[in-house]
Amino acid sequence: MTDHGRRVLVVEDDADVRGALAAVLEVAGYQVVEAAHGGEALDHLRAASKSFCMILLDLFMPTMNGWAFRAEQMKDPAMAAIPVIVVSADASAATKARSLGIAHSLTKPIDFDQLLSLVGEHC
Repeated sequence: MTDHGRRVLVVEDDADVRGALAAVLEVAGYQVVEAAHGGEALDHLRAASKSFCMILLDLFMPTMNGWAFRAEQMKDPAMAAIPVIVVSADASAATKARSLGIAHSLTKPIDFDQLLSLVGEHC
């Protein structure tokens, strides 16, 4: 494991969903940084002294959506190396995630056991 340890970036515009994801991850021992949209997430990534082991990414957000975030993420090799799980209420999230080069997706409402299993594969 590198210096990123168990830091997870949660990018979700719904404060209740973001808070629930953060709470589940924190109870499981992860350090969580929250962002309300892609632009805020990029700010966290660029300012971080330690990297992240995982990004949980909603697709439909104001200001900067998941597609725009992913395009910016892929421009920076250090950020591009961070695995992403798409978290979306859209039933076609898996297809959309694959179109972004993302292997994993979860549909809301979130199965937290599945979430922790997927995050655990990378952190």
